[in-house]
Amino acid sequence: TLQASIQKNPNITLLENVMAIDLITTSWLKMEGPNHCIGAYFLDRTANKIISVQAGATLLACGGVGKVYPYTSNPDVATGDGIAMAWRAGLPIRNMEFIQFHPTCLYHPDAKSFLISEAVRGEGAKLMDLRGHAFMETYDPRGSLATRDITARAIDSVMKINGDPYVYLDITHRSESFLRERFPNLYTACLRYGINMATDPIPVVPAAHYSCGGIAADVDGKTNLSGLFAAGETANTGLHGANRLASNSLLEATVCGHQAAHAMRKSHRKENVEINIPSWKKGVAVSSDEAVVVEHNWNEVRTCMWDYVGIVRTERRLNRARARIQNLRKEIKQYYGDYLVTSDLLELRNLADVAELIIRSALTRKESRGLHHMVDFPENNEDKRDTVIQDAPGGPLT
Repeated sequence: TLQASIQKNPNITLLENVMAIDLITTSWLKMEGPNHCIGAYFLDRTANKIISVQAGATLLACGGVGKVYPYTSNPDVATGDGIAMAWRAGLPIRNMEFIQFHPTCLYHPDAKSFLISEAVRGEGAKLMDLRGHAFMETYDPRGSLATRDITARAIDSVMKINGDPYVYLDITHRSESFLRERFPNLYTACLRYGINMATDPIPVVPAAHYSCGGIAADVDGKTNLSGLFAAGETANTGLHGANRLASNSLLEATVCGHQAAHAMRKSHRKENVEINIPSWKKGVAVSSDEAVVVEHNWNEVRTCMWDYVGIVRTERRLNRARARIQNLRKEIKQYYGDYLVTSDLLELRNLADVAELIIRSALTRKESRGLHHMVDFPENNEDKRDTVIQDAPGGPLT
């Protein structure tokens, strides 16, 4: 629907197969006056060149950060690009420790981002370890009907205790006819992966689902940088707090997006001054072995985040993760400076930056609250405050 509307609107120019690299600000260009976002650099993947686009108002609506974890319900493009770009431009990033995990994502080598609906547990499905032991009653009196965050933590705990890569969701006490009628799409989809819900327990694993943190913004999408707006999962407007109610993601996308459009129209710079934006400094061609290194680092970031910065956290694991991610970011920065920019390298760079933000935010919050559960600090603090990470801006070419 959105694409069809865009194509019908003569005032909209759609650039496809183009990926944003970094924001361009007047401060970075050493221009006089208050700092203002004037656009961004982009990688045109079709023409294989880097272009700059100047804008009176810029909106970041780049989605979430789910791909920082190996198991996620998010699409492949959810690599935290908007959040990473804003952070590098010096904007405050808020509450990145609050990552919501969906408790039951299908564990199968051929399944990608396939969620098993919580309605299955509503119909009596039991969560069991690989030895057939139903474990949820140990963690919550509601058993398998416990809330999403408690269920995800319980599954994570059982997997870590037993050293298992997944658990089972068992609804085999229901008949095939019932399951086909109650869950027709889910039943058919499981069959495609060789799983009959009526006879086979379903292998599941918690998956990163939604980021409650993001670029500090108000409900009109305004950020601390003049000319820059953020909406959707990229933004942190305060609507979610430390956890997310399902419908609030619609508010972030539609209501805040609508409000941001009005705010952008009001703030748009009327003057049509063409600013001399410097050309991109090219590196050298990426050799085949360097492409392998990028792939290796991509997997290393995600594995590190899953093992050390997952659903249940400790200071010790978080500090280990930070040391590893910092080393990886140094390597990635060297690749970024020495070689031609590719979409894989850009996503890896953003992914590592977001990982750093999540780890630093988690280390800052010395309590357990909402989606952030610390073994070292199991209680809530009385003092409720946001976690804000803000560093000096770097620059698009650094």
